[in-house]
Amino acid sequence: MVDELVLLLHALLVRHRALSIENSQLMEQLRLLVCERASLLRQVRPPSCPVPFPETFNGESARLPEFIVQTASYMLVNENRFCNDAMKVAFLISLLTGEAEEWVVPYIEMDSPILGDYRAFLDEMKQCFGWDDDEDDEDDEEDDY
Repeated sequence: MVDELVLLLHALLVRHRALSIENSQLMEQLRLLVCERASLLRQVRPPSCPVPFPETFNGESARLPEFIVQTASYMLVNENRFCNDAMKVAFLISLLTGEAEEWVVPYIEMDSPILGDYRAFLDEMKQCFGWDDDEDDEDDEEDDY
């Protein structure tokens, strides 16, 4: 019985030694892979966004067209981040300051459906801050003459 226990203990020690060696080899391979990954990540640069981050909008009517173009362009090149109207509206709201920020607060407080409708939100901004699409159409017609 003692001899069997000694043989069993010896077999366990041999197995333990083999597993320790294998573990050390695996740890070395892991270390090499981590170093290689770090090296590859240093070589790969994320593509820079060709459109700069939009400026904030404080409610100044003359800046509204510029603000809408900047935000629309930014969302277009980053379309994976702005996958629905609610995300687009939330992005616009995050850029509002001053009078424009005060204007949007009631919509947020009453959880208005307009917060989930990008086009309706833009139309509301245009109406509030003085951008009339009809005037743009009339100007275009005048330019035709």
